[in-house]
Amino acid sequence: MGAESEVSFGDLDGSEIRVGIIKTRWNKENVDNLVAGAKKALAECNVTDANVFETEVPGAYELPFAARLLALSGTVDAIICTGVLIKGETMHFEYICDAVSKGIMNIGLQTSVPCIFGVLTCLDEDQVISRSTGDNNHGESWGMTAVEMALLRSEALGMKGKKMASMGFGETDEVDGESGDTKKSVGFF
Repeated sequence: MGAESEVSFGDLDGSEIRVGIIKTRWNKENVDNLVAGAKKALAECNVTDANVFETEVPGAYELPFAARLLALSGTVDAIICTGVLIKGETMHFEYICDAVSKGIMNIGLQTSVPCIFGVLTCLDEDQVISRSTGDNNHGESWGMTAVEMALLRSEALGMKGKKMASMGFGETDEVDGESGDTKKSVGFF
Protein backbone atom coordinates (compact mmCIF):
# COMPACT_ATOMS: atom_id res chain seq x y z
CA MET A 1 0.00 0.00 0.00
CA GLY A 2 1.39 3.39 -0.96
CA ALA A 3 1.20 6.75 0.71
CA GLU A 4 -2.27 8.19 1.13
CA SER A 5 -1.22 11.82 0.89
CA GLU A 6 -1.66 14.40 -1.84
CA VAL A 7 0.49 17.28 -3.00
CA SER A 8 -1.25 20.61 -2.68
CA PHE A 9 -1.01 22.99 -5.63
CA GLY A 10 -1.93 26.65 -5.31
CA ASP A 11 -3.29 28.77 -8.13
CA LEU A 12 -0.98 28.27 -11.09
CA ASP A 13 -1.07 30.55 -14.12
CA GLY A 14 0.54 28.73 -17.00
CA SER A 15 -0.77 31.05 -19.70
CA GLU A 16 2.80 31.90 -20.76
CA ILE A 17 4.18 28.37 -20.31
CA ARG A 18 5.12 25.95 -23.10
CA VAL A 19 5.09 22.26 -22.16
CA GLY A 20 6.42 19.28 -24.05
CA ILE A 21 4.85 15.89 -23.46
CA ILE A 22 6.83 12.84 -24.51
CA LYS A 23 4.90 9.60 -24.28
CA THR A 24 5.74 5.97 -24.92
CA ARG A 25 3.91 3.73 -27.37
CA TRP A 26 4.44 0.78 -25.01
CA ASN A 27 1.31 0.33 -22.82
CA LYS A 28 -0.41 2.84 -25.11
CA GLU A 29 -3.91 2.81 -23.61
CA ASN A 30 -2.69 3.49 -20.09
CA VAL A 31 -0.16 6.09 -21.26
CA ASP A 32 -2.85 7.87 -23.26
CA ASN A 33 -4.98 8.05 -20.10
CA LEU A 34 -2.06 9.61 -18.21
CA VAL A 35 -1.44 12.13 -21.00
CA ALA A 36 -5.14 13.05 -21.00
CA GLY A 37 -4.86 13.70 -17.25
CA ALA A 38 -1.77 15.86 -17.75
CA LYS A 39 -3.48 17.86 -20.52
CA LYS A 40 -6.56 18.36 -18.34
CA ALA A 41 -4.38 19.80 -15.57
CA LEU A 42 -2.47 21.99 -18.04
CA ALA A 43 -5.75 23.41 -19.33
CA GLU A 44 -6.88 24.09 -15.75
CA CYS A 45 -3.62 26.02 -15.29
CA ASN A 46 -4.38 28.13 -18.40
CA VAL A 47 -1.80 26.48 -20.65
CA THR A 48 -3.23 26.78 -24.16
CA ASP A 49 -3.36 23.86 -26.59
CA ALA A 50 -1.02 25.81 -28.87
CA ASN A 51 1.58 25.79 -26.09
CA VAL A 52 1.53 22.01 -25.63
CA PHE A 53 3.81 19.93 -27.83
CA GLU A 54 3.33 16.17 -27.87
CA THR A 55 5.49 13.45 -29.38
CA GLU A 56 6.10 9.78 -28.77
CA VAL A 57 8.92 7.28 -28.51
CA PRO A 58 8.85 3.48 -28.62
CA GLY A 59 9.42 2.79 -24.92
CA ALA A 60 10.46 4.23 -21.58
CA TYR A 61 14.18 3.69 -22.20
CA GLU A 62 14.01 6.24 -25.03
CA LEU A 63 12.38 8.97 -22.92
CA PRO A 64 15.59 10.57 -21.57
CA PHE A 65 17.13 10.95 -25.04
CA ALA A 66 13.98 12.52 -26.48
CA ALA A 67 13.70 14.78 -23.41
CA ARG A 68 17.28 15.94 -23.89
CA LEU A 69 16.65 16.87 -27.53
CA LEU A 70 13.49 18.75 -26.61
CA ALA A 71 15.15 20.52 -23.67
CA LEU A 72 18.11 21.59 -25.81
CA SER A 73 15.74 22.95 -28.47
CA GLY A 74 14.87 25.85 -26.19
CA THR A 75 11.21 25.62 -27.18
CA VAL A 76 9.66 24.47 -23.90
CA ASP A 77 9.59 25.56 -20.27
CA ALA A 78 8.99 22.05 -18.93
CA ILE A 79 8.79 18.47 -20.18
CA ILE A 80 6.53 15.68 -18.97
CA CYS A 81 7.92 12.21 -19.75
CA THR A 82 5.09 9.68 -19.60
CA GLY A 83 5.22 5.92 -19.67
CA VAL A 84 4.24 2.75 -17.86
CA LEU A 85 6.58 0.01 -16.67
CA ILE A 86 5.13 -3.23 -15.30
CA LYS A 87 7.26 -5.75 -13.41
CA GLY A 88 7.82 -9.01 -15.20
CA GLU A 89 9.66 -12.18 -14.22
CA THR A 90 13.19 -10.93 -14.93
CA MET A 91 15.42 -8.07 -13.74
CA HIS A 92 14.63 -6.09 -16.92
CA PHE A 93 12.08 -3.98 -15.01
CA GLU A 94 14.62 -2.87 -12.40
CA TYR A 95 17.26 -1.95 -14.98
CA ILE A 96 14.82 0.06 -17.09
CA CYS A 97 13.27 1.84 -14.08
CA ASP A 98 16.69 2.83 -12.76
CA ALA A 99 18.02 4.04 -16.11
CA VAL A 100 14.88 5.99 -17.00
CA SER A 101 14.47 7.70 -13.62
CA LYS A 102 18.14 8.72 -13.47
CA GLY A 103 18.13 9.75 -17.13
CA ILE A 104 15.09 12.00 -16.79
CA MET A 105 16.45 13.58 -13.61
CA ASN A 106 19.84 14.18 -15.23
CA ILE A 107 18.29 15.90 -18.25
CA GLY A 108 16.55 18.37 -15.96
CA LEU A 109 19.73 19.03 -14.00
CA GLN A 110 21.93 19.34 -17.09
CA THR A 111 19.63 21.60 -19.09
CA SER A 112 17.78 23.54 -16.37
CA VAL A 113 14.51 22.55 -18.03
CA PRO A 114 12.21 20.80 -15.55
CA CYS A 115 11.68 17.19 -16.65
CA ILE A 116 8.77 15.59 -14.85
CA PHE A 117 9.06 11.86 -14.12
CA GLY A 118 5.66 10.73 -15.36
CA VAL A 119 6.45 7.04 -15.52
CA LEU A 120 4.36 4.63 -13.52
CA THR A 121 6.46 1.77 -12.14
CA CYS A 122 3.95 -0.87 -11.09
CA LEU A 123 3.95 -4.50 -10.09
CA ASP A 124 0.84 -5.42 -12.09
CA GLU A 125 -1.85 -4.14 -14.46
CA ASP A 126 -4.30 -3.45 -11.61
CA GLN A 127 -1.87 -0.95 -10.07
CA VAL A 128 -1.50 0.75 -13.44
CA ILE A 129 -5.25 1.08 -13.93
CA SER A 130 -5.79 2.47 -10.43
CA ARG A 131 -3.13 5.15 -11.04
CA SER A 132 -4.06 6.13 -14.61
CA THR A 133 -7.84 6.45 -14.49
CA GLY A 134 -10.57 8.35 -12.70
CA ASP A 135 -9.87 10.61 -9.74
CA ASN A 136 -6.47 8.99 -9.16
CA ASN A 137 -5.02 9.77 -12.61
CA HIS A 138 -1.42 10.66 -11.77
CA GLY A 139 -1.12 12.55 -15.06
CA GLU A 140 -3.07 15.41 -13.50
CA SER A 141 -0.48 16.04 -10.80
CA TRP A 142 2.30 15.73 -13.37
CA GLY A 143 0.68 18.49 -15.43
CA MET A 144 0.43 20.79 -12.41
CA THR A 145 3.99 19.95 -11.39
CA ALA A 146 5.22 20.90 -14.87
CA VAL A 147 3.56 24.32 -14.65
CA GLU A 148 4.78 24.97 -11.11
CA MET A 149 8.36 24.00 -11.94
CA ALA A 150 8.33 26.01 -15.19
CA LEU A 151 7.17 29.07 -13.24
CA LEU A 152 9.87 28.48 -10.62
CA ARG A 153 12.53 28.19 -13.35
CA SER A 154 11.30 31.34 -15.07
CA GLU A 155 11.38 33.34 -11.87
CA ALA A 156 14.71 31.94 -10.68
CA LEU A 157 16.47 32.58 -14.00
CA GLY A 158 14.88 35.99 -14.62
CA MET A 159 13.11 34.77 -17.73
CA LYS A 160 9.60 35.98 -16.91
CA GLY A 161 7.99 37.65 -19.91
CA LYS A 162 10.85 36.86 -22.32
CA LYS A 163 10.16 35.09 -25.61
CA MET A 164 11.86 31.73 -26.03
CA ALA A 165 14.27 31.07 -28.87
CA SER A 166 13.46 28.15 -31.10
CA MET A 167 17.04 27.00 -31.80
CA GLY A 168 15.92 25.28 -35.00
CA PHE A 169 13.15 23.23 -33.44
CA GLY A 170 10.36 25.80 -33.49
CA GLU A 171 8.51 27.79 -36.08
CA THR A 172 10.71 30.74 -36.97
CA ASP A 173 10.86 33.28 -39.74
CA GLU A 174 13.58 32.62 -42.25
CA VAL A 175 14.55 35.05 -44.96
CA ASP A 176 15.08 33.65 -48.43
CA GLY A 177 18.45 35.04 -49.51
CA GLU A 178 17.51 35.48 -53.15
CA SER A 179 14.00 36.94 -52.99
CA GLY A 180 14.06 38.49 -49.50
CA ASP A 181 10.70 36.82 -48.75
CA THR A 182 10.08 35.27 -45.36
CA LYS A 183 9.02 31.66 -44.96
CA LYS A 184 8.16 29.50 -41.96
CA SER A 185 10.44 26.77 -40.69
CA VAL A 186 8.76 23.93 -38.82
CA GLY A 187 10.13 21.95 -35.86
CA PHE A 188 8.92 21.00 -32.40
CA PHE A 189 6.54 23.98 -32.34
